[in-house]
This record gives sequence, C-alpha cells and structure tokens, in this order.
Amino acid sequence: MRHIADIHQSDIFPDSSDSDPAAFSHREAARAVVLDDTGRVPLLLVGKHNYHKLPGGGIEEGEDIAAALEREIREEIGAKVQVRGELGAIVEYRDRWEQKQTTYCFIARQVGELNEPDFTEEERADGFEMIWVNSLSEAIELLQKDKPTNYGGAFMCRRDLLFLQAAQEFIGS
Repeated sequence: MRHIADIHQSDIFPDSSDSDPAAFSHREAARAVVLDDTGRVPLLLVGKHNYHKLPGGGIEEGEDIAAALEREIREEIGAKVQVRGELGAIVEYRDRWEQKQTTYCFIARQVGELNEPDFTEEERADGFEMIWVNSLSEAIELLQKDKPTNYGGAFMCRRDLLFLQAAQEFIGS
C-alpha cells in the first residue's frame, strides 16, 4: 500500500517538539472513504470534541485488515461495503500517548441496506453521530473547518482530511 504521509506532533502543534518514537507502542487501524450510489459520504461527527472522522478503527489482535475494516464499517455506519481500491497508509506519531499508529485506508461503495450504527459506550459519551454529506468536496470542506478540542481528534482530523483528498484524486483518475 502506498505511503501517503507521516503526521508528527509538531505538524499539528508547532510549538511542541517530537519525541524519539523508538519506544512507542504500535497500533494499526483500517478505515474507508465510503460512497453510496448517489455519491454521498458517511462521516462520524464527534460532537463532544468538535470534529468529523471517517468510519473505521483499530485492528484487533489476530484480525486481518479486511476483517477489521468490514467489522468497523458495520459497527460505525451500519452497512456493508464493497472495497473498490486502496487509497494508502498514514503513520501518526502521537507523542503524548507514546503511540505510533499506522492507518490503512480504502475507497469503498456502500452495498445493501443501511442499519443503525452500533456505537460503544465511549463513542456515545463522545457524542458520535453518523451523518451523510452530499459529496467528497463537502466532506473535505467540513474537515477543513473542524477545530478539534482534544489531542486525538487533532490527529484524526488531519489524517482523514488527507484520506479524503486521496479519494478525490482516486476518483478523478
């Protein structure tokens, strides 16, 4: 999978310095830019922290990327998807958490019927809400305007904006 970017703490918080990531724990995640038949894009609004993100999440021990993606999409948007292609990977260096996260992102089409999302208690507490925006351009505009109020959200917003822009390039090619 192609490497899209590395995101360091100093990219988001310019007054901070970056730590040596040699001792960081490593986490992997899978997510997708999903489109329905009309070109709408689902996003998760994280109301408590003022940002939007793409559906997806952590890859559990023993789980492969495809299985994690299928599980996370079903949980977060209540749908099945058909993967159309790989967008790429982004590596985040989250110094405050001493964590390196590699996120693999795909472009997919929603198939079948939509069901209700199955949010965790923590996601409900963070004000998760599934919304559908009319286009990739509208999704990009939303993320460009977001002002995350928490550390993790700042990374997620930057990462997912890059993934949405990669999806726009993918579709345009």
